[in-house]
Amino acid sequence: MSPDPTKRSGSFDTLRKEAEACTRCQLHESRDRVVFGAGDPDADLMFVGEAPGAEEDRTGLPFVGRSGRLLDQLLAEIGITREEVFIANVVKCRPPDNRDPASAEIEACRSYLERQVQLIEPRLVCTLGNFATKLLSGDPTGITKVHGAAKRTELGASQVTLLPLFHPAAALRSPKYAAGLREDFARIPQLLSQGSVR
Repeated sequence: MSPDPTKRSGSFDTLRKEAEACTRCQLHESRDRVVFGAGDPDADLMFVGEAPGAEEDRTGLPFVGRSGRLLDQLLAEIGITREEVFIANVVKCRPPDNRDPASAEIEACRSYLERQVQLIEPRLVCTLGNFATKLLSGDPTGITKVHGAAKRTELGASQVTLLPLFHPAAALRSPKYAAGLREDFARIPQLLSQGSVR
C-alpha cells in the first residue's frame, strides 16, 4: 500500500533539507548548490544520472544543460514531459572540474538516492550512464554491454524495473550512442504499461 501523499510530501521535504545541509564528503566544500533532484515525487518513471555539472550546480536543478535539453527532446518523442518524471543523480554535489565521482563520494550519497526511490516508488528507473547503472544494478558490467536490457531488481525496499541507458552526454559526442539511446528510449512507454519485465 502506498504511503499517504501528505506524509510522503513531508518526508520528501525532510530528505531534501537533510541533503541540502549534507557535509558527508569533501564535495560540500566546493559546491554552490546541492542538486537534490526535480520533478514529480509521485512519478512512475525516474531517471538517475551521474553527478551535477556546472549549470546544475548554479541552478540547483538536474540536467539543465545540453544533456538536459536532449533528455527533454527524447521525452517529448515518447509523449512524456519532464514534469511527469523525477530526475536525480548518484551524487548530489558537483565534483570539481566535472571529474568522475569518487567511490567514497558515491557511498556518502547513496542513502539519499535509495530513500528517494523508496519515497517516489517509481515503476521504472532509467539509469543514465555507467555510474548510475553499476550502482543501482549491483553489476560492474559496462553500459555498452547492458544498455536497453531491462530487468527487475530491488532498490531499497522497492521492486522496480531498471532500464540502463547511455548518458545523454555520450549521445551528444557520438552518433552511435545517440542512435542507441533513442532506440532504448522508445521502449519506455511499453515498459511503463507492463509495469514489469520477465
